[in-house]
Parts: sequence; structure tokens; C-alpha cells
Amino acid sequence: MSWDVVLFNSKQKIEAVEEVDENQLMDTDFDSAFKTHFKNVTIGGGTNTIEGTDFSIVYYPGDGPESNTMVNLYGENAFYELVVLAKDHNWQLFDTGKGQMVDLEKPAANECENFQNYLKQVL
Repeated sequence: MSWDVVLFNSKQKIEAVEEVDENQLMDTDFDSAFKTHFKNVTIGGGTNTIEGTDFSIVYYPGDGPESNTMVNLYGENAFYELVVLAKDHNWQLFDTGKGQMVDLEKPAANECENFQNYLKQVL
């Protein structure tokens, strides 16, 4: 089971998803950014998979630039690699499991722990 996170590119500092001003969203080529940032991207079947040390990230390349995209994270390192990428591009992250935006300056180690606890409940 994956840990799902949504990447946003917005001029607005998003505090809560309910407050997103769609006029502030900026179209971005997330696919190209992923391929530039990560070395091991496997393309196929409508999804692309990034493989790294003890993690993988699955994303769904769009037909063109988008203001947001969902990614599926597998392994704690996936979250921290995504935080680095988001900070590099001034993107913002929404944790679907917690239902809140991620503070990229303090991506607490318990983020993954919270997801693991959720998995235990579900399974």
C-alpha cells in the first residue's frame, strides 16, 4: 500500500487544501522535473516509477503541464527525496493520509511513522 502525496505548484502559500486559490496555481511539467532530478525512472503502462535506495515513487505523467500531481510513495526515503525535490522547485506537498499540507522546513520523521500506524489499522 502506498503513501499518497499531492505536489502543488502555486504562487500562494497553501495552508489548507480547502483554501487553494486556483488562480494562483502554476502549470508545471512535473514529468520532466522528475526525470531531471532522479536517475532511475522507469517508464511504462501509464505510470512512471522512480527507484532509489530503499524507496520507490510512482507517478502518473500528464499530457502536458499541470498545477498539481499525485505520487505514490513506497518507503520512508521516498518522502524525504520528494521533500528535497519540492524544496528545489518551490513546490508544496499535501499528505492525503493526514489531510494536511506538509511543512517542508520540518518534515518530521514521524510523517512515515504516522503512515505505518495507519497501515497497521487498515491491514
